[in-house]
Amino acid sequence: MSAAALSVQDVSWSPGRGSKALLQPASFELAAGRVLGIVGPNGAGKTTLLRLLYRYHRPSSGTVRVDGDDIWSLPARTVARRIAAVLQEQPSDFSLTVSEIVALGRTPHRRGFGGNAGSHDKEIIDGALDRLDLQGLANRHLGTLSGGERQRVMVARALAQEPQLLILDEPTNHLDIRHQLEVLDLIRTLPLTIVTSLHDLNLAAGVCDDVLLIQSGRTVGFGPPDHVLSETAVSDAFQVIARRDQLSRSNTDHLTFHLHNKGPQ
Repeated sequence: MSAAALSVQDVSWSPGRGSKALLQPASFELAAGRVLGIVGPNGAGKTTLLRLLYRYHRPSSGTVRVDGDDIWSLPARTVARRIAAVLQEQPSDFSLTVSEIVALGRTPHRRGFGGNAGSHDKEIIDGALDRLDLQGLANRHLGTLSGGERQRVMVARALAQEPQLLILDEPTNHLDIRHQLEVLDLIRTLPLTIVTSLHDLNLAAGVCDDVLLIQSGRTVGFGPPDHVLSETAVSDAFQVIARRDQLSRSNTDHLTFHLHNKGPQ
């Protein structure tokens, strides 16, 4: 696996002509190997932006480039070799086993999308199963797994794809604390460029090199977490009172949140 630079220039999206834009023009540059966290309140446009990055939506304006190539100028199969996505939506084909699901990640690398897995493919599939602690579940059918286990299977499938850019939409959803930490540690150590949406701002600050803060479809901040996730910016974006404290044991910053006092009724 290797990382690729991501360039997003004036990208916007609306569901149709005359419709309100769900994402206003956004621009940012992400160097190869960096981890970007996309944060913002519900409905801010995080998932819309991710869909533009993995070519689910064609931008209404602007371009998304991976290592200088506009992803809409490339064949879909080529894009699938470069970009992998792990979505919040759970797969519906519960009749497949875990190993069969992970093996689907090799599809873009096979001739005609239908070739059988060779020894190289099997080595990569086994490696992905190992990384996500799934060897013990390899022969289980997907429908017998918990939501958290299925999430780990989807991450393993994405790794089997050997992408340069990995898109993760709320990757810690459904996971218990241990597996949350394992996925976050995986994000830190993979030799890939990673873009992930996260609800937990403290997790984003701890795992991401850069953060993109979105509010009402507009980019309101991009850069290092300690700069973007200021008390003022977080308070404005989420309509709360945000406070930054320092945890004494770890000597790290930690955001806490409170509702605005509504006063007497």
